[in-house]
Amino acid sequence: MNDVMQVYLAVVAQAGEEPPGLFEMILTAEPIIQLVLLMLVGMSITCWAIIVSKARVVRRAAQQTEDFLELFWKSRRLDHVYEQLGEFPHAPVAQVFKAGYVELSKLTNNAQQAADGAGISMGGSENLERSMRRARSTQISALERMVPFLATTGATAPFIGLFGTVWGILRAFQRIGESGQASIQVVGPDIANALVATAVGLVAAIPAVMAFNYFNSRIRVVAGDMENFSSDFMNIVKRHFRGL
Repeated sequence: MNDVMQVYLAVVAQAGEEPPGLFEMILTAEPIIQLVLLMLVGMSITCWAIIVSKARVVRRAAQQTEDFLELFWKSRRLDHVYEQLGEFPHAPVAQVFKAGYVELSKLTNNAQQAADGAGISMGGSENLERSMRRARSTQISALERMVPFLATTGATAPFIGLFGTVWGILRAFQRIGESGQASIQVVGPDIANALVATAVGLVAAIPAVMAFNYFNSRIRVVAGDMENFSSDFMNIVKRHFRGL
C-alpha cells in the first residue's frame, strides 16, 4: 500500500498539481475515517499524559521507598521511624509500615489495659498482617491507576486503525464501480487515507504497549518490596513483642 501512495503522489505531481499534504488528506477524508483518526489521536494523547504522569509517580515511589528502607534498618526504635514518616509521603512501603505500626500500637495498648495482659495473643498477629495487607493492596491499586488504559490502547488501536483501512479500501472499490475506471487518480485518495489510519493506529499502540510493560515491571518491584517488608516487620514484632 505504501507503493500505491507513492504512485498516487507521483501521478498527481506529473499532472502539474500540488501533492496533497497529510492534513489536507485528513480534512478531505470520509467522515468515518476522520472519526477513526480522531479516536486514535485522542487515545494517543491520553496515553502520553498517563505515561508522563505515571513515570513521575513510579520513579518517586521507588526512590522514596529506597530512602525509607534505609532509615528503617538504621533506626533502633519504631516510634522514631514513625515520627519521620512525613518525609516519605510517596513511599508505598512507608504507608505499609504506618498501617502496621498503628495496628501494633492498638494491640499493645489493649494488652496493657487487659487484666491479665493476654488480650494481645488472640488474633493479634492476624490483625497486624491484615492491616498491612490492606495497605499493600491500597498502594498497588494507586500505582496501577490508569495503567490498564495503556493495555487497552495497545490492544485496540491497531484494530481501530485497521477498520479505517478497510473502510478506505471499500470506498476505493465503490469509486471504481461508480466511475468504471481503476486509475490511481480514482482510488488514490481513499487508499492514502486508509494508510494514514493504519499508521496512526500503530503510532498510538506501540508506545502504549511498551509503557504498559515497563510500568508493570516497576510496580511488581515495588509490590515485592512491600511484601518483603511486611514479612520482615512481622518477624521483628514477633521477636520483640511477646504474645503475638
